[in-house]
Amino acid sequence: MTQTVKEFTGLRGVLFPIHLYEIKKFLPMGLMMFFMLFNYNILRDTKDTLVVNAAGAEALSLIKLIGTVPGAIIIMLIYSKLSNIFSRENLFYVTLMPFIIFFGLFAFVIYPNQDLLHPSTEWIENLTNNYPRFKTILSVYGSWSYAVFYVLSELWGSVVLSLLFWQFANEIVRMREAKRFYALFGMIANFGLIAAGLTVTYFSSIRSHVPVGVDPWGMTLNYLMGAVVLAGLTIISIYWWINRNVLTDKRYYDPAENVPKKKKVKMSLKDSFFYLIKSKHLGLIALIVICYGISINVVEAVWKDQIMRVYSNENDYNAFMGHFTTMTGIITIICMLIGSNIMRVFGWLVSAILTPLMILVTGLLFFGFVNLKDQLELFTLTFFAMTPTVLAVWLGFSQNILSKATKYSLFDPTKEMCYIPLDQESKIKGKAAVDVVGGRLGKSGGSFIQQFLLFFTGSTLVGISPYLAGILVVTIGIWFIATRGLNRSLNNLQNPVENVTKQPVTEILA
Repeated sequence: MTQTVKEFTGLRGVLFPIHLYEIKKFLPMGLMMFFMLFNYNILRDTKDTLVVNAAGAEALSLIKLIGTVPGAIIIMLIYSKLSNIFSRENLFYVTLMPFIIFFGLFAFVIYPNQDLLHPSTEWIENLTNNYPRFKTILSVYGSWSYAVFYVLSELWGSVVLSLLFWQFANEIVRMREAKRFYALFGMIANFGLIAAGLTVTYFSSIRSHVPVGVDPWGMTLNYLMGAVVLAGLTIISIYWWINRNVLTDKRYYDPAENVPKKKKVKMSLKDSFFYLIKSKHLGLIALIVICYGISINVVEAVWKDQIMRVYSNENDYNAFMGHFTTMTGIITIICMLIGSNIMRVFGWLVSAILTPLMILVTGLLFFGFVNLKDQLELFTLTFFAMTPTVLAVWLGFSQNILSKATKYSLFDPTKEMCYIPLDQESKIKGKAAVDVVGGRLGKSGGSFIQQFLLFFTGSTLVGISPYLAGILVVTIGIWFIATRGLNRSLNNLQNPVENVTKQPVTEILA
């Protein structure tokens, strides 16, 4: 960090601390990040639109539970096997190309022939009438190709971005460069999010311009997946160019100068649990990660159900999600710019507690409007000129944006700071354990709770929303307790954490 301060001052040091000679390396890496996030957010909006309109919002949590989690494990096993066969460069191509091929095939082959590939609607309806408690799983089976699309779209983020990009970046970016490059990569990612949102909105708003007899959603899919394929091929081209023009120049990459890095620790779920049990500090970190996953999941599913009730066709639904993605990118950039100042002025505890507080307040406000629609109808029509359902949609819109923005700008940095005072072994093994336990339980916990309630009540997401509101309160309460415990633990550790927490987040993470 000291070197950066000496070399760059003023706005240049904050906005673009990159040397002119480094642009040849930084710019293509930044463009790779941009197009990866561009695709990720187009796919995220499209997968929700497909599944919600075909199988209902209840299907989202089921697909995450029985599709995404097993799919991630299978992909990682395949990747490990392929890494023993292919070179680093070829492994990148072999891993990325199946995603690009599938998304292209989905829009131009699978979707147009869905009547041939999917079971008949009448057959699914008959089974649903006979077995109403299995309605959700039957709906998913009735549109199974959409479920596959959903799973692969979810895996794009974990495989292409988290694995392929960051593995490549950690290998070729020097430590002194990483301190300046990585923060800007995060900023570029949010511009990719904005671009994706604008693209989704534009191509989803063509319904009124489509000739009679032409499926407007089919055309939208063609345009969006065409953009995904084109961006994917651009990623491959940039990666190929970097290998030919950057990694061959010792000014940018010299393997001999890199200190061998310790391999990332891989821990089983059982080993991770035992490791976290031994350390209260690490256990608390895992607990806040789990609480975030559950709390954001239980609110988001009901919100997407309400969106479907207001925007009844795929184009309108997807256009709305495009607006959501654009605004998320804008608000996140603003929050990232002020996040370090919040940390500097108010300290670690206030910064860490803002995310659960934001989710709790906005989440309860959202659930209140969902559960009290009839009583609030006159009020909302009089003062807001909209129905409670429409207002609930916009409350959920704001809730999700603010929750994600505070998560990226405050929750993630404060969580990472908790590893700083630990010894080297605890940092490595502890982070691996938190990723395994927190990641899996956080993603699947909320989905399991929803599916459990849906199955045993035989109700809908709106029907179980009072229970979900109660679960949200309990989860956030546990999150608050864990955060206060982490604050005490940080203060009790031997290292001078008090001085660390007063530094800007960017300095700590660097």
